[in-house]
Amino acid sequence: MTDHYTLAETAAQSILQRTPLRPRIGLVLGSGLGSFADSLTETTKIPFREIPSFSLSTAIGHAGQTVIGKAGSVPVAVMQGRVHLYEGYSPQQVAFPIRVFRRMGIRAIILTNAAGGINLTYKQGALVLISDHINLQGNNPLAGPNDDRFGVRFPDMTHAYDKSYRESARDEARKLGMTLHEGVYAALLGPSYETPAEIRYLRTIGADLVGMSTVFEVIAARHMGIKVLAISCVTNMAAGILDKPLSHQEVMETGERVKTSFEALLRAVLPRMENDPDTAVQK
Repeated sequence: MTDHYTLAETAAQSILQRTPLRPRIGLVLGSGLGSFADSLTETTKIPFREIPSFSLSTAIGHAGQTVIGKAGSVPVAVMQGRVHLYEGYSPQQVAFPIRVFRRMGIRAIILTNAAGGINLTYKQGALVLISDHINLQGNNPLAGPNDDRFGVRFPDMTHAYDKSYRESARDEARKLGMTLHEGVYAALLGPSYETPAEIRYLRTIGADLVGMSTVFEVIAARHMGIKVLAISCVTNMAAGILDKPLSHQEVMETGERVKTSFEALLRAVLPRMENDPDTAVQK
């Protein structure tokens, strides 16, 4: 059995040796949303290939590096890009960076992604808080032998997406004059986009958004007691809603268009998360 705990510890120490900062909050930036990391100060940038046991991101719009720095006064660890099942990686490889975050001392995480809008009240460019998810990727990063050093065999997922963090995000969005939606995210394998029939099915079972990431990261985070806030950017309306083909170029262009408001929201929410007692106190 591969000892993922030891591998995660080794990777974490490799990162921490290169920076004096000791962040308690981590972020994962999805397709077209990576520019937030470029705005940090006191940064240390480490390509994934230089971190032991890290997998390499091949998706367009994923820079493939870890950035340690400060957002204002808040130290953060940022994954500028992620890996996906559709790239040929295992669920454990997809979740591995979250394991590393925990070994670095991360207590809370913000996960972001580009998603297709299923809910007809959303428009392209909308920002949506994820309140829950539907895992349709056909696997789970916790499958296989459980390592009790990470967490329990059967972790509860009732409150996978932290309610208080969502309330904080809604408060800050109001102050910024932003519209912030809330909805359920369905994760599919990809890399092909969904068919119109699949989108009708997803709407029927209660999904508001659809994408190809994030859920395995949430499961691994909750397994280890990391609190989660997740935000989707609706970069395109899902198949069959608009009478036009879907493209990754559209995803990238929409991410660029909303980056100012997206980054403003992240900067507003981070200090509130840092002041959360669960984040501030090392357990």
